[in-house]
Amino acid sequence: MRIALIDYGSGNLRSAAKAAERAHKDAGLSGSITVTADPAIVRAADRIILPGQGAFVDCRQGVAAVPGLEEALIDAVKEKQRPFFGICVGMQLMATQGREHGVTPGFDWIKGEVNAITPTDPACKIPHMGWNALNLSAAGHRHPVFAGIAENEHAYFAHSYVFRNAPANAILATTDHGETLIAAVGTDNMVGTQFHPEKSQVMGLRLLQNFLNWTP
Repeated sequence: MRIALIDYGSGNLRSAAKAAERAHKDAGLSGSITVTADPAIVRAADRIILPGQGAFVDCRQGVAAVPGLEEALIDAVKEKQRPFFGICVGMQLMATQGREHGVTPGFDWIKGEVNAITPTDPACKIPHMGWNALNLSAAGHRHPVFAGIAENEHAYFAHSYVFRNAPANAILATTDHGETLIAAVGTDNMVGTQFHPEKSQVMGLRLLQNFLNWTP
């Protein structure tokens, strides 16, 4: 199994790579995980993980700045239907557009937009950082990537913007931070989490193992 973890300059990928390697080992899978921005490796990958941190516009421009990378992602994910996992801003890039520092087009793989978190409770600080309980939707309870993930398990979040207006059947989980926030989305061969599985300890490793074993 060839797994590509995309490096497009969005930040330190060490923790995501280590978690993916641990999940890969624990799942007893053969093959390798490659941290890469090489379009040829992305096109040939059996699984693709797209991390992201920082601003939506910076991550979007980071992908666009690597010659051939976006085309390789479209070919692998949309044309060849290879399993895809977006993490944090990597998930947000699946949206139609982001509204951080202006309006920036996303990949438009799942309809919706990325807007600022606007909690009604002043005690809820922004950025939203720390552990929050997950509320799985009916789709989330059925999704293979969330197999063995219990209702109200905690995940680690670090973000100020959130995916909004996704189709109801694409919302896998939500969380509460002064308002209901989308915590995970998925459709077809694509799944994404607003939280960081690589920082979510046992639950996050289970999620990554499920992804590596997933055959959409």
